[in-house]
Amino acid sequence: MMILKKIAKLLFNRVFYVIFAMAVQLGWLLTIFLRLAGYSRYMSFILDVISILVVLKIVNRKINPSYKLAWTMLILCLPIFGLVLYLVFGRSRIAAYMQDRFNEMLMKSGNLLQTDPEIHDLLEAEDISACNQSDYIYHNAGYPIHGNTTAEYFQVGDDMFPVLVRELEQAQHYIFIEYFIIHDGVMWRTILDILERKVQEGVDVRLIYDDMGCLTTLPHKYYETMRSKGIKCQVFNPFRPILNIIQNNRDHRKFCIIDGYVGFTGGVNLADEYINQKERFGHWKDTAVMLKGEAVWNMTAMFLHMWNVITNNREDHSLEKYLPHVWHPEAFEGDGYIQPFCDSPLDNETVGENVYLNIINRAKRYVYICTPYLVIDNEMMTALCLAAKSGVDVRLMTPGIPDKKLVFLLTQSYYEQLLEAGVKIYEYQPGFLHAKSFVCDDEIAVVGTINLDYRSLYLHFEDGVWIYRNQVIYDIKKDFTDTLEYCNPVSLEFCRGRNIAVRAMQSILRLFAPML
Repeated sequence: MMILKKIAKLLFNRVFYVIFAMAVQLGWLLTIFLRLAGYSRYMSFILDVISILVVLKIVNRKINPSYKLAWTMLILCLPIFGLVLYLVFGRSRIAAYMQDRFNEMLMKSGNLLQTDPEIHDLLEAEDISACNQSDYIYHNAGYPIHGNTTAEYFQVGDDMFPVLVRELEQAQHYIFIEYFIIHDGVMWRTILDILERKVQEGVDVRLIYDDMGCLTTLPHKYYETMRSKGIKCQVFNPFRPILNIIQNNRDHRKFCIIDGYVGFTGGVNLADEYINQKERFGHWKDTAVMLKGEAVWNMTAMFLHMWNVITNNREDHSLEKYLPHVWHPEAFEGDGYIQPFCDSPLDNETVGENVYLNIINRAKRYVYICTPYLVIDNEMMTALCLAAKSGVDVRLMTPGIPDKKLVFLLTQSYYEQLLEAGVKIYEYQPGFLHAKSFVCDDEIAVVGTINLDYRSLYLHFEDGVWIYRNQVIYDIKKDFTDTLEYCNPVSLEFCRGRNIAVRAMQSILRLFAPML
């Protein structure tokens, strides 16, 4: 009976039909190309020429060299299969259209996203290097630095949740929520109950969720349920069983914005494992940050840009009514400098990775990093190793219990080279480490959604908060050093002692890492 139940559950699962439909399409395309190749020697020759031309195009594109290598190897080793995959997952017009819409939003709201000259001059006078890092974010992501903002750091989702509930209860004007994963349970039901009550009070409540992220956690067309409750709801990039690269571009951002001057972000999704109400891969270690003040405006603008893009709203560009001081005329407290930013996969600028590289390359004493996935390109590997060889105390913290075993095996494949350079690596033993944070020299930190893997750095919409000389930096550092007590240090002997089958699998995974 148990086996029959499992089969029935599989057959009636939305994921099953999606995978089945995509497999049929891929099989159909492969069959067509194979038949064409077998039709005549001339057709086979034409396909070989097309494969070579595609490889030349890939080599000359402005993309990460690891991507070039992976696609080139696949197409040259398996010409027809590799060619079909590339033609299916190549650059799409939809992605270009979406980027044009984002650029339009940024241009129309540009006058509201200007750096305050006084804040900029103060930062420049304090530290020209930090000012340069901030300028990079502003000029390439489009979001300015702010003072007049405080931050509170949460070392686990369990600590963040009651504060989030408290702030939601106090909302008077609007609540904007944007998350990769939402799952029915204690956390979401508690939040949803508040949202329903706030709608009745006249609060403007809007929700964006990623369809791929919620593919197995929410019912199909869940947005209809939300709209019936009075919650304005949109789905980012609705997942359809059609082979196209746009399905790779997911909204991995995590925002909760209340009245324009309270904002939450970090690794915590709206699901029970993130607050340890449900055990999944042991104890779930995640982090988040709450901002209060003027810097929350960046988050609000990011949300409204996304909202206008996915609703195709060309009319409502009046962002002025959502500015913090409209609903909070009193002066905000200030502590250091704070700059929320986001990264788009649709342009040619890897802002998230470059922010991390700037921190590593300019570090003087230490860099402490938490990441659930360590699947890095040559630039990141070089920066980490060079910093360690130069005497900087570079420490990485990764999970002890993985959520994805193949990705964890791939993560461990990078350990040996890093350890040889002097980087210290620790695995969190109680469970899964989902935190994404950098802290450097007691001066700079980043907390957000950006992982150290290709999917996060190159394919997802992400967000982070760049923080300079704010008290919260000491909390982030203390959390890292306190958590070391629950970690095991990784040794070179562990890496070199793995059996040949594991090392062979890691070598293969490294080759195709950009596609995972």
